[in-house]
Amino acid sequence: MTFTLSTRALNRALLARQLLLIRSNLPVRAAVEHLVGLQAQAPNPPYVALWTRLQHFRHEELSQLLMDRSVVRIALMRSTLHLVTADDCVTLRPLLQPVQERGLKGAFGKKLAELDLDALAAAGRALLDQQPLTFSELGKRMQALWPQSDATALSQAVRCRLPLVQVPPRGIWGSSGQAAHTTAEAWLGRPLAEGPDLAAMLLRYLAAFGPASVKDMQVWSGLTRLREIIEQLRPSLLTFRDEQGQELFDLPDAPRPDPTAPAPPRFLSEFDNMLLSYEDRTRILADEDKPLVFTENGIIRATLLVDGFVCGIWSVAQKRQTATLTITLFRPIAEEQLAAIQAEAAQLFDFIAPDAQTRDIRISY
Repeated sequence: MTFTLSTRALNRALLARQLLLIRSNLPVRAAVEHLVGLQAQAPNPPYVALWTRLQHFRHEELSQLLMDRSVVRIALMRSTLHLVTADDCVTLRPLLQPVQERGLKGAFGKKLAELDLDALAAAGRALLDQQPLTFSELGKRMQALWPQSDATALSQAVRCRLPLVQVPPRGIWGSSGQAAHTTAEAWLGRPLAEGPDLAAMLLRYLAAFGPASVKDMQVWSGLTRLREIIEQLRPSLLTFRDEQGQELFDLPDAPRPDPTAPAPPRFLSEFDNMLLSYEDRTRILADEDKPLVFTENGIIRATLLVDGFVCGIWSVAQKRQTATLTITLFRPIAEEQLAAIQAEAAQLFDFIAPDAQTRDIRISY
């Protein structure tokens, strides 16, 4: 008989593995590795993601890792930009190449149909190994070689075929700069891994996000046909069911806390991976609240967890010496929860706007 895990049980397992029940004292690089990377479409969300998960996290800790090339920003899972360790960059990127190929074909297949993509990749590598380029710069230089082709399609073909990392100052807190790219091999001084292990990647997903279904793993990674790999792993895994009867897989020694374990309020950054890594997101986000978080133009808003579940969205605006935190709650909450949110918000202000002389919290429904 397979044991059924309630939604709250899945929620508490997720929070424990995502370092959100109790802030962790892991070093920053180890935390990034444990989480299998952080969603990084914008420069600042990874910093907030680590602040809400780690004790005493400081901006410069992550900035320094980017500067010394211990972590990088690269398109990986779902063909979206992630911040990962250098080791994960070279091991995960080959595994996720099919995801990049599928995305390129869907978006630019017609514009690239008559072109030799291997030749495009070779030309792009020659350019990018010399110096980092923005996609606009890369597209123009590629178009000089293929003048009848669309510049954006050419640059995106290179992005798909090559492991391109964004270089600093992009991604450094408090800095600005266009997103310039070079190859991972040039930036890290080593090749991509040969014979990377897909099963190992899925086990790491379970360690950070499980228990989970095969569909969840496919949504997280962007890969398809993972059932065969999981069936090979089945003897070493535990199996459960969720409340809808879906089969879930998990590591035997992974944390599965008591569903009644207290969960403090947590401010999640935009694009947090927890909201993007499941086919069924109800362990963290109610179906009726999804339209309030996921916008039509592809933005995933910064969210607030109360009792472990998304209960609102938030944003911070700073003008001169005044910082304003705006929280929009989806439903009324208890007074003691509001007090806990305000205490957590004070710490958020310390991190995001430490120099603000006036701090204003605005809570609405």
